[in-house]
Amino acid sequence: MKPTLVIMAAGMGSRYGGLKQIDPVGPSGEIVLDYAIHDAIQAGFGAAVFVIRRDIEADFRAIVEPHWQGRIPLAYAFQELDDLPAGFARPADRTKPWGTGQAILACRAQVEGPFAVINADDFYGAGSFRALAGFLRTADPAGTDYALVGFTLRHTLSDHGSVARALCACDAEGRLTRIVERLKVERDGDGARYLDGGDWRPLTGDEPVSMNMFGFTPTLFDQLDHAFRDFLAREGESPKAEFLIPTVVGDLITRGEARVSVLPTKESWLGVTFPEDKPAVKAGIQARIDEGLYPTPLWE
Repeated sequence: MKPTLVIMAAGMGSRYGGLKQIDPVGPSGEIVLDYAIHDAIQAGFGAAVFVIRRDIEADFRAIVEPHWQGRIPLAYAFQELDDLPAGFARPADRTKPWGTGQAILACRAQVEGPFAVINADDFYGAGSFRALAGFLRTADPAGTDYALVGFTLRHTLSDHGSVARALCACDAEGRLTRIVERLKVERDGDGARYLDGGDWRPLTGDEPVSMNMFGFTPTLFDQLDHAFRDFLAREGESPKAEFLIPTVVGDLITRGEARVSVLPTKESWLGVTFPEDKPAVKAGIQARIDEGLYPTPLWE
């Protein structure tokens, strides 16, 4: 069975100021996830599942389906604030999505075998998809051996503000031993730094980081269900607390309930956290087109 690609596209893009998931960055109107779908097809993925909000469904379908319908099976799942386990209710002042953990849980009915998870607004590069597809093709569908693609921190930072990054530590065999989500990471000379409480902590810039490019088996869904219930019991009354997949993965490896291989990539990440990031993303994609890595238009 070919692996499935799950694309998380339900984020509000509050810092970006619009629906960055469907904002063109390619010379023929391509959006970032067009390049992800193209690379996934080339790498051997067999289906794509989009996790979106119902209020953007019409716009999303109108942009994505004309180019990819018929080239790869497409399915949709919806991340909703009220999609909660029995016994839990959304706080009246909650408007923020519950986070990436709930986004993945939302597509449970659409995924049957090993699958990858990515963000819709991140450009990961063809080599990253090949590495993850290769891992998933040999994964035991009932197992708990997972993977994440590890990017070099300095290649993932914005020149226009701080970003959230999941810093990774690995053992000698390349397996994840620790993953910590840092919410304010920024460039600092040749390196980087992150805000810890009220203090800035230095980073070399060479650290491996997760950009939410994971490989899982369906076993994760039961693990996510249990973890989401625990999260809601602890923090469900908070209007802003998020159920984040790096946190879930970190807890699983700490308890010995999963093993996670870190797959290094030489690809440079591109992303649009802030509006000012868009020119750099467009230039990066054009450079790859000039190298002959992508056709233009992409779907031809």
